[in-house]
Amino acid sequence: MYLEIVSPEATLFSSEVDSVVVPGINGEFEMLSNHAPIVSILSEGTIRINTHSQSHLVFDELHEDVVPHADDKKVLNVKINSGTIEMKDNKLIILAD
Repeated sequence: MYLEIVSPEATLFSSEVDSVVVPGINGEFEMLSNHAPIVSILSEGTIRINTHSQSHLVFDELHEDVVPHADDKKVLNVKINSGTIEMKDNKLIILAD
């Protein structure tokens, strides 16, 4: 699945990923490839991006708001205050504040 995380200031992340866990307003939920179409509101929390099968990511070039997990460098964390998501045609777009 293709993930794009956009903030008002910049595009924070844009790449193929294995899965994404987001802080929904009713709790965390995860999306995998070919997830059903969805539009949802996000609350304050951390987006966790699983990039395990993506060997082409250049971690030195990540936006400063995207931080590799302490124990697993192919899991990335992005803290947000709020946001919205849209999943459609195997593309997930997150508009984050």
